[in-house]
Amino acid sequence: MLFQKDIEPRCMYCQRGTKLDEDQILCVKKGVVSPGESCRAFKYDPLKRVPTPPVTLDLDKLKDEDFSL
Repeated sequence: MLFQKDIEPRCMYCQRGTKLDEDQILCVKKGVVSPGESCRAFKYDPLKRVPTPPVTLDLDKLKDEDFSL
């Protein structure tokens, strides 16, 4: 597993699954399944996993006083 040891198995980032559309994954073992399902044959593919986007900084909420000591 890449970076985290406790990644929850999901068909959407399994080596055996192929994305058909947003709501369906074609699994070699189970056929057409939803992306949130998993089975005992899960093999993690780090290239299929989309990381969460980084948090953007909201500069409108900051004041000059926040930057003074």
